[in-house]
Amino acid sequence: MFASKHDSYFFKTSDNVTLHYIDKGQGQVIVMIPSWTMSTVQYRHQTAILSKKYRTVAIDMRGHGQSEYVDYGYKMYRFAKDVHELILHLELSNVILLGHSIGAGIVYCYWDLFGGSRLAKLILVEKAATSMMNTKWTLKQKMQYGAILDSKSTMTISNQFAGEEGKKYKFNFVHSLFSKKLPTIEKTLILKASMHVPNKASATLFYSNAYQDWRDLLPRISLPTLLVVGRAGLVSVASQEWLQQQISGAQLVIFEKEEGGSHFLFIENYKKFNRVVDEFIQNTDSGI
Repeated sequence: MFASKHDSYFFKTSDNVTLHYIDKGQGQVIVMIPSWTMSTVQYRHQTAILSKKYRTVAIDMRGHGQSEYVDYGYKMYRFAKDVHELILHLELSNVILLGHSIGAGIVYCYWDLFGGSRLAKLILVEKAATSMMNTKWTLKQKMQYGAILDSKSTMTISNQFAGEEGKKYKFNFVHSLFSKKLPTIEKTLILKASMHVPNKASATLFYSNAYQDWRDLLPRISLPTLLVVGRAGLVSVASQEWLQQQISGAQLVIFEKEEGGSHFLFIENYKKFNRVVDEFIQNTDSGI
């Protein structure tokens, strides 16, 4: 299910970085953004299967996968600009923009910068409105917003990822997101992709993501939006139910634990995930 070399391409960003992307299939375009330290390989079940019906485009962000490593630009909003430049490079319009975890955060940044320019629908997988807690928030607010970090823990974790033992901390963190049912080959591919990203870049991106707060942006999203979360994932179902209330007309699909509802639900139960995506795209009222 790996993309062939014939489906791999490269383009250069406005700040002179060569980025790799996969472009496979024809028809309605789905642009997929991977998560923290991940690569296009995480979407191999989507580019292999959904490409039979859609044009699937998946990007390796700078320093990730087959894209060029540089020592600058590992910020959420720069990544969003990179995605926009890819869309312009390919002269795409009416795009379904899909992001997982930090990749979904990049979708929020894209909306903040460019609005619905060239977009048709949004698919946000396993991402809360913010990661950073405010000590004045109630427990209910923390749950609704999905906040799990404070400034001290963010700095500690960032320093761990950036340090000499960064790969060890990163390995342990990513491994903690796996369910016991995730096949070994899938775990190996995910971990390999994560270990490929240099420690400093991993830490900078983690820090950049931690301090984003998209709560004020949510009511301004005017495109049909699908929220997908795993019951046993990294973010709470409660945070996604709150998001659904903030984004007009948003749809929410929950993967239960027994049906692969982990942080990597689109890998563990790719058949259901691909079906949900297909139905969301096909339904003109965006109902599931």
